[in-house]
Amino acid sequence: MSRREYSQPCSLACALDRIGERWSLLIVRELSLGPLRFSDLARSVGGAPTDVLTKRLRELEGHGIVRRVELEAPASGAAYELTELGRGLERPMLELGRWGLNFEEVEEVERLAPTSLPSAIRILLRPPADAELTVGVRSGGATYTLRIRDGWVAGSRGESGAADVVLSGEPRDVLAALLAGQAGEKRVEIEGDRAALEALREMVELPARLRDDALAEVDGLATARTA
Repeated sequence: MSRREYSQPCSLACALDRIGERWSLLIVRELSLGPLRFSDLARSVGGAPTDVLTKRLRELEGHGIVRRVELEAPASGAAYELTELGRGLERPMLELGRWGLNFEEVEEVERLAPTSLPSAIRILLRPPADAELTVGVRSGGATYTLRIRDGWVAGSRGESGAADVVLSGEPRDVLAALLAGQAGEKRVEIEGDRAALEALREMVELPARLRDDALAEVDGLATARTA
């Protein structure tokens, strides 16, 4: 038995024995958007040494959370994806991300990678059960689709031809457009239904401190541009 295991008759300890190591949940975060080759996963996770990433993937495979698959044509080669058991981590992962907002600072958004943008938006949104919306997100040369149904936000890589609204821009600018209304739209390209965008904004839930700081940041940028 590994010294890192808690070895306690507790379901939380059992969960941490399987996903509590560094990088493990970030691997789940990236694979929640769909399969990735090892090289793409290494870039998306952001900074994990390749030997450590290899070890984490083997551990997650051993626990039945991740599996290797062959990509379908026209793609080729092996990739990693979440199993059904691994998919069960999505909701607790997003809830943990929402809890983590209590410790975030607005300045940190400057360092948000485009690959992390769809997950960041999923964390921010609390859609009502009757909401149905498809959102396209383009950033860093990649496209993502968020499908809002039954109170849940499903995320995937790639473009949906039926998006109600599409937001294109740097991660900080896309988030500003969601958080600050029209005042935050200055550097974002918006396509589609404006009513859908307003409905999307109504779903954003942030700690009051973070929302106030975000609005102040947008106001400061607007003032600087007009000065």
